[in-house]
Amino acid sequence: MKKILISLACVAAIGSVLNADITRVEMGGGMWNQTPSGTMSYSENISLLSTTGTYTSNKNDDTSMYLWMLIKHPIPIVPNLRLEYTGIKDDGKITGKFKNFNVGGVYTNATLDITQYDIIPYYNILDNTMWTTLDLGLDVKVQETKYDVSPTTAFTGYTGSDTIAIPLVYARLRVEIPGTGLGFEGDGKYITYDGSTVYDFRAKVDYTFDLDMFVNPGVELGYRVQKFDIDYKDGNERTLMNMDYSGVYAGLMLRF
Repeated sequence: MKKILISLACVAAIGSVLNADITRVEMGGGMWNQTPSGTMSYSENISLLSTTGTYTSNKNDDTSMYLWMLIKHPIPIVPNLRLEYTGIKDDGKITGKFKNFNVGGVYTNATLDITQYDIIPYYNILDNTMWTTLDLGLDVKVQETKYDVSPTTAFTGYTGSDTIAIPLVYARLRVEIPGTGLGFEGDGKYITYDGSTVYDFRAKVDYTFDLDMFVNPGVELGYRVQKFDIDYKDGNERTLMNMDYSGVYAGLMLRF
């Protein structure tokens, strides 16, 4: 995915030279310092409401990398595109029986490595109209979670992974203060369905250095909150997830 982001950035940058007044490319990246918290549980017998496995976050701070890029083009019918990459790491305690492994009645350590790829086709409703930009679209959040469960005296350990794709409604509002280089921006992704709710909200302030160049650099500082409140049933199995990831992020930007 990182190679795709880089390739798209090069193509978009070339296109911006040919269509400087009608094409826009922006990209950025930095570090997100988030505090994971919450629990997950697994049950094999829904009718008896018996929870056979649980995971509880240790709530340890983690700092992970994020990347983003947006491409705006002059074709009205075709949506614009925004791409995002986010890494999250969480560690906690796990006990009991899950679908593919059984820790038993003791607690052991577990680590979750979560990689998120957001693919966002969007339409530009307002394009810096009275210094205001409004985008609306659809986000497909592809999340890959790798599990690493430590062994115990009676358990050999477990390593596995799951990948899911979550569709969310996307909206972005940006206001720029003329003559200052300052911008204030917020965006959100949200869905609620059949007892489950997922959202991803951000708010930031950024500053773009007007160097009268083809590429203008900038800096951004913001706060991000993710929530996964999921109740998933598959036959006689049930997985409950109530996890939060929130914290400050900071990074650099390039605006073409």
